[in-house]
Amino acid sequence: MDAYIKIDNIVKSFGEKGVLRGVTVEMKKNESLVVIGRSGCGKSVLVKHLNALIRPDSGAVYIDGKEIFHLQYRELVEVRKNIGMLFQSAALLDSLTVGENVGLALHEDRKNTEAEIEDIVRQKLEMVGLSGTADLYPSDLSGGMRKRVGLARAIATDPEILLYDEPTTGLDPITADMINDLIIELNDRLHVTSIAVTHDMTSAYKIGDRIVMLHDGKIEFDGTPEQVKNSGNAVVDQFITGRATGPIKL
Repeated sequence: MDAYIKIDNIVKSFGEKGVLRGVTVEMKKNESLVVIGRSGCGKSVLVKHLNALIRPDSGAVYIDGKEIFHLQYRELVEVRKNIGMLFQSAALLDSLTVGENVGLALHEDRKNTEAEIEDIVRQKLEMVGLSGTADLYPSDLSGGMRKRVGLARAIATDPEILLYDEPTTGLDPITADMINDLIIELNDRLHVTSIAVTHDMTSAYKIGDRIVMLHDGKIEFDGTPEQVKNSGNAVVDQFITGRATGPIKL
């Protein structure tokens, strides 16, 4: 596989707790990868290595052939500009309006005029189905709307990579499915490479071209949604069926 993103033997511990114990994953451009696993298994930790929010104890991350942890600060800033992220809680700033939240990175970049930023914000809010909400505040929004504002902010700079951290957590099934549809639509429309972290198997099956499962700090399984459903792997089967008994210890 011609890897656009390569996570190469990443090891990461916090104190005495080993979280990632040699994780290797490769992705091709425009692929949609979903990372599943129990809460606390290191899914979010793994993804946050991709934009250097977390640095590994050892191992490397390559994006389009560049090892990001060896880049100079200015080079890393340019790489980060090409990565959008939807955080689990949407992470909106309550003191800013919806429009100000969406345009935050554009203001920081200082490459667009105020009029251009307003136009980009309008376009991105329209893409996520939130036209006319720019002057509202996060406190005025439902959970699903906050997620969509987070998505609009993530795509504001037209990134080539999108990271989703538990995109459907805390949402009712209908709103969660709407978010899944929106993720698929944005992936197709913007031709991005995306990685989503979730333990929601309905979401994983729907949005992922591939699914990898993290267990005990390593990749337990890597395959298509259909291969995951029929893996014959006892660890995978216990997780995807939600059984309390099995090789995964509670």
